[in-house]
Amino acid sequence: MSAPSTDLTQEKQRFELLSQEFENSQKDYSKFIAARQQLEAQLQENKIVQDEFALLKSDAKIYKLTGPVLLPQDKAEATLNVDKRLEFIRGEIKRAETQIADCQKSLESKREELLTLRMKIQGV
Repeated sequence: MSAPSTDLTQEKQRFELLSQEFENSQKDYSKFIAARQQLEAQLQENKIVQDEFALLKSDAKIYKLTGPVLLPQDKAEATLNVDKRLEFIRGEIKRAETQIADCQKSLESKREELLTLRMKIQGV
């Protein structure tokens, strides 16, 4: 008769472990979502800068804030920097979206396993 009790104890331990993993995955998911939102904000800011640069004349003076100092910068160089920054941010957004999708799959898998274990433990 001790075998079923041992199995139940092991299933309860597995359930607790899986619950902790699920909770940790939810925290990771929240971090990935926050990072994605931050990247989206940076993307929008840089798009605004890009749009403003498009309105400037080619001989317009552009200054870059470096520490406490404003340094003059060539319009072509400034535009290129913003374009590269936008490209980088878009790449980071794709990476974040992949992490989010992977985490969602992991969460769903763990959720299903938790439900199955819960039903086993409850004897359903």
